[in-house]
Amino acid sequence: MRIALHTRVRGMRIEEYERAHAAVPAELTAQIRAAGVTGWTIWRSGTDLFHVIDCDDYRAMLATLAASPVNAAWQARMAELLDTPHDYSAAGGDAALPVVWRL
Repeated sequence: MRIALHTRVRGMRIEEYERAHAAVPAELTAQIRAAGVTGWTIWRSGTDLFHVIDCDDYRAMLATLAASPVNAAWQARMAELLDTPHDYSAAGGDAALPVVWRL
């Protein structure tokens, strides 16, 4: 399945956010893959971040990563940089952007 999300980085923290993502810990990427993710791309326009996630099951991925101490540490770091973070709670499963058109 493919999921699109929208988050927002704090304007004064863009460079720090980009530096962090240039060095995502290998342990975290391994856990993301183990949670069924085959691809995750983030685009930035100003402070708006657009994510496209290819995964087996988005809700299962959220549950798996929500229980991960490595992901919890990463999310705590991201919470300092983001105005609108990615929601890893059960309610976060409804955060996907609706598809409007596809070719």
